[in-house]
Amino acid sequence: MTRELDRSATFYVAGHRGLVGSAVWRELEARGFENLVGRSSAELDLRDRDATFAFMAEARPSVVVLAAARVGGIMANSTYPAEFISDNLRVQVNVLDAAQELGVERLLFLGSSCIYPKFADQPIREDSLMTGALEPTNDAYAIAKIAGIMQIQALRREYGLHYISAMPTNLYGPNDNFHPQNSHVLPALIRRFDEAARAGDEAVAIWGTGTPRREFMHVDDMARACLFLLENYDEPEPINVGTGSDVSIGEIAAQIAQVVGFEGRIENDLSKPDGTPQKLLDVSRLQALGWKAQIGLAEGLASTYEWYRNSEHRGV
Repeated sequence: MTRELDRSATFYVAGHRGLVGSAVWRELEARGFENLVGRSSAELDLRDRDATFAFMAEARPSVVVLAAARVGGIMANSTYPAEFISDNLRVQVNVLDAAQELGVERLLFLGSSCIYPKFADQPIREDSLMTGALEPTNDAYAIAKIAGIMQIQALRREYGLHYISAMPTNLYGPNDNFHPQNSHVLPALIRRFDEAARAGDEAVAIWGTGTPRREFMHVDDMARACLFLLENYDEPEPINVGTGSDVSIGEIAAQIAQVVGFEGRIENDLSKPDGTPQKLLDVSRLQALGWKAQIGLAEGLASTYEWYRNSEHRGV
């Protein structure tokens, strides 16, 4: 049953400057939502419980998308596991507790596909959660996100709240992190091939064999999915959000090279690990509700590279 969101309701996007939050904000503006609320991390530290409650009491949002999180690639997760679990737990608990106490009507908590076991059957179904060991390089972050799912379910059971959680696949697009060390694979490859093309390099090396397969979805599709779920999904179980298809790392590297205009060789650094052979989400539940991703990988890569070329990230 569709429960349409009131376009005049106060809508708080936690993390509205990040990759997902900024896309949600753009989508809300495009759909005619009139009362959007956001605070940067410099303006509001969501790890601070008193500050979070004070803000929520003042803003009085009716709807919340909880996209604020401490995120990073393998290097950051491996180096700072204590910060990743502590910061994310505090942000989630503070926002969810404040939402319950102050009467937020609808809330969407965003998790991550890393919540699933390292060796889950492919494609990964929602009921794979907590059926096996996690990937050790980001287990602290994953545990924090699993705790968020559990809190959503607890709030539904105890208070009858219409709060839900969604697990996105690998996302990319405007406002992604293109840091040379701390970014995820797709933005890292965009930066590497762009720098190589501008420098006239003869070759670019990618990690491992290039055979592992990954699923990539444009963040604007994720934003549309967020609003769709808030209006069409009301169940305690988390729901996967993805495209339902994947590509190999070698294939994505070749596509990025073409988009960027790099004409040299792509080499494999076999001294580096491949990682998990495949990571693909089962999105049959979401598709059964009537939603599918719309932005193809070629189109998404082209627009993301255009954004990167025109942003301050290039050359930094």
